[in-house]
Amino acid sequence: MNQIDVLLEPLRAFLRQIGDFLPRLVLALGVLIVGWFLAKAARFAIVKGLRAVNFHVVTQRAGLDGFLRDGGIESDSTEILGLLAYWVVILGALLVAFNSLGLAYVTDVLMRVLLFVPHVMVAILILAFGAYFARFIGNAIAAYCRNVHIQDADLLGRLAQYAIVTFVVLIALDQVNIGGDIVRQSFLIVLAGLVFALALAFGLGGRDWAAELLERWWPRRKR
Repeated sequence: MNQIDVLLEPLRAFLRQIGDFLPRLVLALGVLIVGWFLAKAARFAIVKGLRAVNFHVVTQRAGLDGFLRDGGIESDSTEILGLLAYWVVILGALLVAFNSLGLAYVTDVLMRVLLFVPHVMVAILILAFGAYFARFIGNAIAAYCRNVHIQDADLLGRLAQYAIVTFVVLIALDQVNIGGDIVRQSFLIVLAGLVFALALAFGLGGRDWAAELLERWWPRRKR
């Protein structure tokens, strides 16, 4: 009898482990099911809410949706934000589920991903409103230059728009921790190089061209 008990003891220990694990597994599955429903509801609410405030109009006028279509992405920025919200809830549900199962390593990885997704959402918002603002400023500068009869008004407007867009892209990249100081320093180096090149060109051989350009933009009134 004792020999039988000794032989059955590993089986009993295994069954006890299964008995302890099954409730946690059922709880994890329940969390995932509830999380899936909440994720679909969050996605629906985000998309409907953003469309209600005409966020898709902002992204269209900013050119962000056109950029996505050119890249082969059929979804617009509003749908992408809804999809990101969906995955935030899904990742949160997975985090709770794996934590209940005692899988600490998987929980740590999911936590890192979960903390990264909101940064992506904020970066998309920065790009959308920043590009819209850049286009507005570019059009305003071009219109002002036309009103005061400055030639190359469209060129000046585009330069202002591209400068603001570049600054906005740097802010968005910094939001998702891409590049960091390297991107900022590279941008400053390129900007300083352009300014130095223009100054050198004006100083050496572009004085006549610069004078002609200034005369076109701000013609002197004849007395």
